[in-house]
Amino acid sequence: MSGDTPGTTRGRLLLVPAPLDFGCETQTPLQDTLPAGTLQAAARTTHWVCENAKSARAYLKRIGELHPLASPLQEQHITELPRAVHKKGDHGAQGAARFDARSLLAPALAGHDVGLLSEAGMPAVADPGSSVVRAAHELGVAVVPLVGPVSLLLALAASGLNGQNFAFVGYLPQDAAERAQRIASLEALALRTGQTQLFIETPYRNAALLQALVQTLQPATRLAVASGLTLADASIRSMEARQWRHAEPPGRHTPAVFALGR
Repeated sequence: MSGDTPGTTRGRLLLVPAPLDFGCETQTPLQDTLPAGTLQAAARTTHWVCENAKSARAYLKRIGELHPLASPLQEQHITELPRAVHKKGDHGAQGAARFDARSLLAPALAGHDVGLLSEAGMPAVADPGSSVVRAAHELGVAVVPLVGPVSLLLALAASGLNGQNFAFVGYLPQDAAERAQRIASLEALALRTGQTQLFIETPYRNAALLQALVQTLQPATRLAVASGLTLADASIRSMEARQWRHAEPPGRHTPAVFALGR
C-alpha cells in the first residue's frame, strides 16, 4: 500500500537517501543522483522521521519541483530524532541506554508509510537512524531501503583500495596526540590485514585531518580522499602518503571521505 491513507494494514519504513550536497555552495540536480522511483516514493510519503526538520522540508521542496507531493509542505508530518541521538548515537554512548524509537513509528502502525531521512546520503549509515530501523523490525514494520548515493561506497569504489575487506570507523579523535595514535593504529591494521580503513571528518577540519595523516602515515601507505562526491566539482585522489605533502586539502565546506590501506 502507499501509506497515504490510514487503514488496518501497516505502513512501511522507507529509508530515503538524500543528495550529498548538504552544506555545499552548489546543489546537484536531484534527477542526476537519485532515480525517479526513489523521488516518486518520497513524493508519496507524508510522514517523516529526520535529523533536522528544516533541511527535510528543503529536500521535500526540491522533490516537489519534480514530482507533486502528496501533501503540501506545511501539512507534512515531520518528527526530528532527539538531540541526544545525535550526540550519543542511536545505540547510546558507553553506559547510556539505547534510544527506543518505537513511538516514532506510530503512523506506520496506523497504516502510513514513514520516511526516514538524514541530511545527506543513506540514513542509518554514518548518520543517525539505526534505532528507527531496529524499532521497525521489533514492531513488524517492513523496512524498504530506497536507491540513492552512499558516499562511503562511492569513495571506496573510486579509491583503488581493497573493496573486498573494509571497515568504516567514523570520526577520528580531535585531540592531536590521540588522533595520531588512532591513525597509526588504523594504518597498522590496514597494512597487516589488507583491510581498507574509511573515516570522515567535519568539513571545516578536513585540512587538519589531512595534515595529521601526512605527518603520521608511513610514506608508502596509500591514502585516498574523495570530496564533493556527485557534485560538479567532485575531487577523488588516491596516492601514497608522501605524495600528499604538497596537495590541496578538501574545501572547508565540502564533505569528504578518507580511506587508507595498501
